[in-house]
Amino acid sequence: MPRREDIRSVLILGSGPIVIGQACEFDYSGTQAAKVLKEKGIRVILLNSNPATIMTDPDLADATYVEPMTVQVVQKILE
Repeated sequence: MPRREDIRSVLILGSGPIVIGQACEFDYSGTQAAKVLKEKGIRVILLNSNPATIMTDPDLADATYVEPMTVQVVQKILE
């Protein structure tokens, strides 16, 4: 698939609060997506309401937000 040159930034939404032993696959998927996108030169913005996750590692994304995952917060980030 050819790369779309018009996409310069991607917002990845984390899985939010999780139960111990569940949803680690979402964190893994999100971190892998962020790594690949950064390798391709795309700016990665991450939103997750759970601070205790690998996805909030500051080296993983260009911008990381640990905020409630609400429509208002997403709109503010996109501005």
